[in-house]
Amino acid sequence: MKERVDVLLKSWIGVKKESDFPIQNLPFGIFRTAGGDARGATRIGDTVVDLRALARHGFLDGFEPELFNHSSLNPFIALGKPAWRAMRERLTGIFGEGNPTLRDQPEKQAEILFPVKDVEMLMPVQVGDYTDFYSSMEHATNVGIMFRDAANALLPNWKHLPVGYHGRSSSIVVSGTSIHRPKGQTKADNAEFPEFGPSRQIDFELEMAFITGKKTVLGQSVSTHDAEDHIFGMVIFNDLSARDIQKWEYVPLGPFLAKNFGSAISPWIVTLDALEPFRVPGPRQEPGVLPYLQFEGDHNFDVQLDVLIQPENQPGQLVCHSNYKYMYWNLAQQLAHQTVNGCNINVGDIYGSGTISGPSPSSFGSMLEIAWKGTRPVKMADGSERKFINDNDTIIMRGYCVKDDLRIGFGEVATKILPATPIQ
Repeated sequence: MKERVDVLLKSWIGVKKESDFPIQNLPFGIFRTAGGDARGATRIGDTVVDLRALARHGFLDGFEPELFNHSSLNPFIALGKPAWRAMRERLTGIFGEGNPTLRDQPEKQAEILFPVKDVEMLMPVQVGDYTDFYSSMEHATNVGIMFRDAANALLPNWKHLPVGYHGRSSSIVVSGTSIHRPKGQTKADNAEFPEFGPSRQIDFELEMAFITGKKTVLGQSVSTHDAEDHIFGMVIFNDLSARDIQKWEYVPLGPFLAKNFGSAISPWIVTLDALEPFRVPGPRQEPGVLPYLQFEGDHNFDVQLDVLIQPENQPGQLVCHSNYKYMYWNLAQQLAHQTVNGCNINVGDIYGSGTISGPSPSSFGSMLEIAWKGTRPVKMADGSERKFINDNDTIIMRGYCVKDDLRIGFGEVATKILPATPIQ
């Protein structure tokens, strides 16, 4: 399927060499202009393309303008993979450098094209359900060493199934949304009773997430072979955590208040077709997995991931450089496991990868690991230290793929942590 991305193609819309959004990308999102309503879009370089306006002017044969006249992409996504591919082909033709149809009509461009700096990006999908996996062996091992011991770092089930839990979809927000420090119960190791108050250990979790684009009925399972037909695309995902709240509450049922106060996604959904040139083999899985988790082909992607912490009125400082290719359990296995018991899925559901950590400390995907449970604070350029995230810090995550002369990226997800709201 590599022919779906023509690396030599150029657009008549200007694209900087370092841009995440060449014409080979064509991600999908939801935006609005000042005083305008929400509608669907794609992006080339620093230009947002209004898909509703493009259809109204007759450039998208077969796609009605009303399809993009929504506050989410769900109606478009629900059309399925043939429609997604047809849209990419049409957009490639319209904006290819040799096509004068729209290129030579500046009056229509004024209604269709907008500088990205002049628009507001919104949540791209209406999220019905959200699953968070725990699929990085390096991350799971690090956490196991910290809270158990090296000999028992991975629990017995970890290499046999993609561990996951169902999270809360209502608190998933788009990049640029600030999140208040959560409050809850915590208990110090030397205390007899818990106390209530703001979390002292706010952490990021560097993740990616895929978004399903095809629904199933209750009782139906999706195989690893068919999984990608059900996946529309991917985003960067910052799954925020309150480690001190989590430590006290997670036994016996797992994450709750420590995880449901906010998670953030990047606004542009990058399709799997755009990521096709960046497929790579995943880690070797030993012992061998059960038949329903066996797969063919490569389902990992070489996506470079950076995390920066930006104190207020300071530049961002890189604290992590990791890669999605490290994932032990791939997205096809995750969806197959999610549905093997007959769990039904819907258009717009989000599936977090779990924290993505690599083999070296510089590639650890959370402050819990980077500062190693607070014992190795990160020195900041302004002289301060970080064991976890401070109030008014902004967490910035970026993701991009590079191969030869082609770069395709996701942009960024930026989340500012505000002080806790007053206790009522």
